[in-house]
Amino acid sequence: MIRTKRKINKQRGSRSNGGGCTKKRRGAGNKGGKGKAGMGKQHWTWTVIHDPNHFGKHGFKRPQKMIKKVNTVNLNYLEEHADDLIAKGIASKDGDAIVIDVTELGYDKVLAKGKITKAYKISAPQFSASAIEKIEELGGEAILL
Repeated sequence: MIRTKRKINKQRGSRSNGGGCTKKRRGAGNKGGKGKAGMGKQHWTWTVIHDPNHFGKHGFKRPQKMIKKVNTVNLNYLEEHADDLIAKGIASKDGDAIVIDVTELGYDKVLAKGKITKAYKISAPQFSASAIEKIEELGGEAILL
């Protein structure tokens, strides 16, 4: 049968609210603590089943000030946008070679993805080994800042 009234309404006015002797449901001693209290003692079985990794050290987070994000650019990007960069005055021509300072574009490292067809003189704080190889293959120059 479905209960039509809430049980608490039925218990109103009774001294113990259905808990037997009044001492039985009175204090924190019957609760076993609040929240996560006693997880290593009386609530140990619950801990083992539901939260086995609660105790101990887990992992390590590096301080944010120690993390340096390297902003990278690929050679194929520089190849595609070389004419636009020259028009904007960010890059220039030095004979046959195109001179690009990658830091002016907001990048820190040059990677070797893609093909290049012209000679480039690229200056950057970092280069990948294969990027240096590709640049120098065509008679260009990789300048470390």
